[in-house]
Amino acid sequence: MKKMLVLAVILVLALVAAQCAAGPAGPQGPEGPQGPPGPAGPQGEMGPPGPEGPQGPAGPAGEDGASFEAATYVGREACQECHQDTYDSFMKTGHPYKLNKVVDGKPPTYPFSEVTTPPDGYTWDDISYVIGGYGWKARFIDKNGYIITGDENAKTQYNFYNEDLDMGDNWVPYHAGEQKAYNCGTCHTTGYSPEGNQDGLEGLIGTWSEPGINCEECHGPGSNHVNDPVGFPLKVDRSSEACGDCHYRSDKTEIDASKGFIKHHEQFETMAQSKHNALECVDCHDPHKPVKYAKGNEGTKVQCESCHFKQVDYQKITDRKHADCVECHMARASKSALGDIDRFTGDLRTHLFAINPLATEQFTEDGKFSMPYLTLDYACRSCHYDGGPASNLTADELKDMAVGYHDRDLAGSMNK
Repeated sequence: MKKMLVLAVILVLALVAAQCAAGPAGPQGPEGPQGPPGPAGPQGEMGPPGPEGPQGPAGPAGEDGASFEAATYVGREACQECHQDTYDSFMKTGHPYKLNKVVDGKPPTYPFSEVTTPPDGYTWDDISYVIGGYGWKARFIDKNGYIITGDENAKTQYNFYNEDLDMGDNWVPYHAGEQKAYNCGTCHTTGYSPEGNQDGLEGLIGTWSEPGINCEECHGPGSNHVNDPVGFPLKVDRSSEACGDCHYRSDKTEIDASKGFIKHHEQFETMAQSKHNALECVDCHDPHKPVKYAKGNEGTKVQCESCHFKQVDYQKITDRKHADCVECHMARASKSALGDIDRFTGDLRTHLFAINPLATEQFTEDGKFSMPYLTLDYACRSCHYDGGPASNLTADELKDMAVGYHDRDLAGSMNK
């Protein structure tokens, strides 16, 4: 066995030696047949895109979609066709008369009031629009679209007579000596846009569908609705914020004031500062019925006793039977055109409601803002003044009376 192993080793060594002694390798033989493909390697990086090919033929047309046409403003007369009763009562409110166009040199017409003449030195042919004219005052816009202010001594605003104050029926200055463009369209017109100039008059800032606040300002443009009332119902927004879009002045958290009175379109702010903020404006008011010239209570559909029945019942056994709730709790602390500061009485009722018998100041020190309550001056002195319908009382007497009433009311309500 060992001999065979030795022989095998000798044979291998001899073969190696023979190969080492051989000459250089001969030429490469022909390539043999290709073997089967090996497994795929990893994908390389994407090359650059090739040129865009030609556009293919158009595909078949799809089915027609639903047609749509944006609603447009059609005017209050279109609403009248179906809503005659609502239209008739609405046209007795002040909203449609915030701005009134003068046509063919004839003054606008109003349901309860009348603007007979323009400012001194003007004829109706010189007037393009009348601002207001329903209930409190009227201002005038010239043929260039600017509010007529006149020189520094001119009187260009007409105040209607107010029988409660025994004031008015007079002309007063309005920004005399200034040039004032009319930029009030946001709250005085229907379908307002801030772009352009209405009627091409440079003083009229913006454009509108209708002057005045009409149906479509609150309910939206009605062209689709008049053609299909069921398929296109109009917007009905009952929130106080909808009213508050116009019935405020600047910051809705502040009650703006001037010269001893709350300013004239602060209803949203005053409501927001009171406990009645839990209510919506339309809970008490029907926006389609008048308040200023209301017969009975048509414009105010809910009375105080609807909720405050205990207070009203207790009031019947006190010496305050002569005064309605609103005389004290909605005192005339606001002013639109007229006010008598000596009687703490303006020509608009406030929506503050709460009376603070301990407060001494109705307004901030600079007079620019009102407190969120009524003081005794405004709640009481419209009657309790020298020569007034009730006895004249000193500040201390008013305070003692008010605090006493408060304590008696509280005791009476707790005993109910």
